[in-house]
Amino acid sequence: MQITGIETFLVAPRWLFLKISTDEGITGWGEPVVEGRAGTVRAAVHELAELLVGKDPLRIEDHWQVLRRGGFYRGGPVLSSALAGFDQALWDIAGKARNAPVHELLGGPVRDRVRVYSWVGGDRPSGIFDAVSAQVERGFTAVKMNVAGPLGPIATPAEASAALARAREAREALGPDRDLAIDFHGRVSPAMARRLVKMLEEVQPMFVEEPVLPELPADVVKSVVEASTVPIALGERLFSRWEFKPVLDAGVAVVQPDPSHAGGISELRRIAALAEVYGANLAPHCPLGPISLAAALQVAFATPNFLIQEQSLGMHYHDGREPVAYLADDALFRFADGYAARPTAPGLGIEVDEAAVRRADETGHAWRSPVWRLPDGSFTEW
Repeated sequence: MQITGIETFLVAPRWLFLKISTDEGITGWGEPVVEGRAGTVRAAVHELAELLVGKDPLRIEDHWQVLRRGGFYRGGPVLSSALAGFDQALWDIAGKARNAPVHELLGGPVRDRVRVYSWVGGDRPSGIFDAVSAQVERGFTAVKMNVAGPLGPIATPAEASAALARAREAREALGPDRDLAIDFHGRVSPAMARRLVKMLEEVQPMFVEEPVLPELPADVVKSVVEASTVPIALGERLFSRWEFKPVLDAGVAVVQPDPSHAGGISELRRIAALAEVYGANLAPHCPLGPISLAAALQVAFATPNFLIQEQSLGMHYHDGREPVAYLADDALFRFADGYAARPTAPGLGIEVDEAAVRRADETGHAWRSPVWRLPDGSFTEW
């Protein structure tokens, strides 16, 4: 079998899909994208494509090594995301060629279903109690939320109290038998992060995500870890096992590599194995489309130290365009009681509606990350 063609598709609301074709008619799909930089990643995909056309798609590890290391300069969000899309698509082809779901090729399932959580509240969180209650009624046993919008370096007492009040609303709606995850989105300074995580202990979060920016020294992450008993999660903006080691050394409890950013299925498995050495758990970041989520679920079913899976159905970024709109069958994403059932279809376990994808690409998109400013006009983190 040989790779005969590589195509990309800009798909609203903010995704990029990749299709690999072969001379035996087996195709594989991937989702290589950086939110807000889809066109940049698309260019990288087509530059890297020349390394794969004419090659055997089943040599996944060899292709991973060449795509990552063959250009001398390596890593970073753009190249790692381009690599991730190729890796997902190659695993999809491998599963289809062997008539097996990807998790069976990764050693077989270690669980029968995968717990997932749902987002509530948006970027500027509001209406938390009602939003969480709605997810509980849908059967979810865990939700994640931001507790604050834009924040200055040191939040006022009123801002800090408002963040805690939102978390209390969520806990009230969830009760003691469900889980709350809290995302700081790197919006707060280290000093404020240490204060807020200590305040949030009373609502017993499953984890607090990205309390500080990932580019800060590991000693800063360690200071946040040690500030409270709240488990700290990090990793949506880290792209390789080498980048995860310092934060694991700092004591993070949960690693969150993204299957569309951190080198795909192959690297997620390695990051999870590294985390296992530290007693840390895997909770892949995944606010993207159906291919990325399908890839994450395949990893989850084969990973012993998996914790919970993010998923984007109903997420505020979608503007009404849901991931399942690009699938011929949404069975994999019909969650029951807050869990995804184990896929049995070959490859990634989904059938992409190629006609819908091609129609979407005719319009494309130009989604960009919001730019936030404080009352004094200075830039602040989104």
